Amino acid sequence: MSSNALQWLTLVVIIWLQSVNGTNTTFPAYSPQLKELLSMSQAELNNLSFASDAGKLFGFLSGMAALYLPLWLVLLIGSTLGFVGYGLQYLFITHQISSLSYAHIFLLTVLAGNSICWINTVCYVVIIQNFPSDRQVSVGLTTSYQGLSAKIYTVLVDALFFSPDKRAGGYLLLNSISPLVVCVLAAPFVRDVNGGTSENMKAGFIVMFLITIATGIYAVISSLGSLPSRIPPLGNVIGISVFLLAPLAIPIAEKIREVLLNGEIMNDYIEKNVGDDRVERIESGIEEGDDHRRENEVGVKEEIGVMLMLKRVDFWLYFFVYFSGATLGLVYSNNLGQIAESRGFSGTSSLVSLSSSFGFFGRLMPSLLDYFLSKSRYNLISRPAACIAALMAPMAGAFFLLLSTTNISLYISTAIIGVCTGAITSISVSTTTELFGTRNFSVNHNVVVANIPIGSFIFGYSAALIYHREGDGDGKCMGMQCYRNTFIILGSVCLFGTFLALVLYARLRKFYSHR
Repeated sequence: MSSNALQWLTLVVIIWLQSVNGTNTTFPAYSPQLKELLSMSQAELNNLSFASDAGKLFGFLSGMAALYLPLWLVLLIGSTLGFVGYGLQYLFITHQISSLSYAHIFLLTVLAGNSICWINTVCYVVIIQNFPSDRQVSVGLTTSYQGLSAKIYTVLVDALFFSPDKRAGGYLLLNSISPLVVCVLAAPFVRDVNGGTSENMKAGFIVMFLITIATGIYAVISSLGSLPSRIPPLGNVIGISVFLLAPLAIPIAEKIREVLLNGEIMNDYIEKNVGDDRVERIESGIEEGDDHRRENEVGVKEEIGVMLMLKRVDFWLYFFVYFSGATLGLVYSNNLGQIAESRGFSGTSSLVSLSSSFGFFGRLMPSLLDYFLSKSRYNLISRPAACIAALMAPMAGAFFLLLSTTNISLYISTAIIGVCTGAITSISVSTTTELFGTRNFSVNHNVVVANIPIGSFIFGYSAALIYHREGDGDGKCMGMQCYRNTFIILGSVCLFGTFLALVLYARLRKFYSHR
């Protein structure tokens, strides 16, 4: 396959990897059943939620592995960790093994959470290598599909596991098997491809945007409360599968186009008139001087290692901005099952699916703005700190809106938090490379996202304590008071994070003005 077509194929493969890599986002969908089956307290359940995020504390291991091992091997290591972590939990919850203690389940959850870091690291490295001039666009496109993972798994569980008491096991089984299967199929394609320039790929990105937007619209519509009853579970599986396969049309079309353009007559002409090196560069769509331009188009602030990064004030500002924004959104999504139950809301699965679908659009939004407004003075994505601040303000408002008792406020707040969390997550990848460079990105970014387990523990455990204090003594709390103080705390911290983002933007304004 030609280099341009292979370049697009790597992007499609990364999309599929990200689609199945958000296994931790399914936790709230089965956490109530898990709590009941294992007779856990809310604090113990929160500890399991934290354990999934705690795997990110060891994410730097995947970053170091990516520097020294083949990417396909890193990918397979990650999927194997998830297979073991979720697989043994599945065997336990279905009573096929009974010798596991709570401590064993906790460690298996950490292992499963760490597996996500390995797959993510490979995805980010491949995208940055293969699309240096369109890094933000490509990262946003691919990571948006990770926001769709909970939706995909929910659709599969609805179709395959009809009995309510088998749903928790269904999520764990799919979490174990699906990433491993996709990683094995994707392993041959996760490599550096010297493809075409940004100008040559414009049409492909427009088509990809259209497919991605259509996928998101389908996901949102099929997540609304009234519609899933009209679409049979198998129909939902077919629908989401069609949208996931649709991006294949781009590398196929690119291959057909290159076959038509590079016939024997053209090849003979090139071979007679230019040298071998020129032939190779023309066939790959790269003109002389493009290598130098591609290096400069990345536009990073500087290349620094992790030890130097930890000494920078900008790093700690960025670390706590992420901590006060995207991390809070993940804490909310981890508690979504219990939040819905405490309010007497029965449609937990549809709520999780809605959060996933809007998170999908949130991750995609920065790419859309960056691609279509990249040369406009209104482009906020060229100033990611300001953009993050603009996203955190409505997110804080959404936490306060949750103090309302109506179901519509629950839907609206969940959608806003999902969009903002997804967008900040997407922007953070480019922010890390711009602030600290691409050379050590695989380690640096895993250090940045280590704030997620820290926030998950602090805010998640606080939420569990408030829940227990407001409960009736038997481990269950019903009513708005269960999470009222939690929402006030999260909203206030998010407002403070908005201020920190503005401070970070003020410090970096000179750098952005010269881009």
